[in-house]
Amino acid sequence: MNIAITAAELKSRATIAMQDRLVLGMPHLSLGGLSETWLLKELGHRHWQLLAGMAGRAVPDFRDADGTPVYAAFCAVSIADARFDALREHDELAISSELARISRTQFASRHRLSCRGRPVGTVELSSVFVRRSEPGRNRSIARIALDIFPAADPPEGFGAAATMAAKMRGAWSEHFGFDRAGAGDATRLVINPCPSQDFNGADFLYFAAFQAFVDRAEWELLAPLQPRSTSARDIVYHGNVEIGDRIVVELKAQRAERDGLSHWCQLRRLADGALLADVFTRRR
Repeated sequence: MNIAITAAELKSRATIAMQDRLVLGMPHLSLGGLSETWLLKELGHRHWQLLAGMAGRAVPDFRDADGTPVYAAFCAVSIADARFDALREHDELAISSELARISRTQFASRHRLSCRGRPVGTVELSSVFVRRSEPGRNRSIARIALDIFPAADPPEGFGAAATMAAKMRGAWSEHFGFDRAGAGDATRLVINPCPSQDFNGADFLYFAAFQAFVDRAEWELLAPLQPRSTSARDIVYHGNVEIGDRIVVELKAQRAERDGLSHWCQLRRLADGALLADVFTRRR
């Protein structure tokens, strides 16, 4: 990874960039093309590394005044113009990433993907820093601001995922062509997240597991005749779970389209019905 910024720029800019290329192999691929789960994990890691670079640190080890670990929790993910099905083994994937501070507490990264000079998708991630108010308890996470970064000064067009997340947490009425008020009784799939597969090294349910649960629900509940590839997806995260909590994936609405399928799912904690995420997906 090549993080492109100088010490002088750190003093005046709240933006940092990274360029990289990699040859795709089995870890990066799934049936039908690029693995979306691998991609989100990789871009989440790049977001984390860019935060370290913006703070002038070699590694992203962030702590509060008491020495308690502080983590970047993702608020939203937005995938647009994706052609993951166009990628195959031995293709060279180019990833151009940039991160900006968009407010006192929020950061956004934008990742442009291309192969052989052709765009194959854009992914935006929005994050805030959080810490646990109670050690070991994920339901106790609270937002925290760290005053170790340049002042917010995002380039024009930055922060679309954060704007989308703010809308979805308010009185939103329509998204991806789905009417919030028009959602009927949901078809449901209960999932028991596996600690060794679905949680990350900070003991949180990994942000990349949410879309994987939705794909599992699509395959289970809608029984498509063949696997589909994501062309667009918006995810807004509302909460997390403890190890042992079961999750309900609710299929709120779906729509058949000429070249695929779109749907809106909500993820909830089974024990108390707490909303964990809204996930809007368009599949080709």
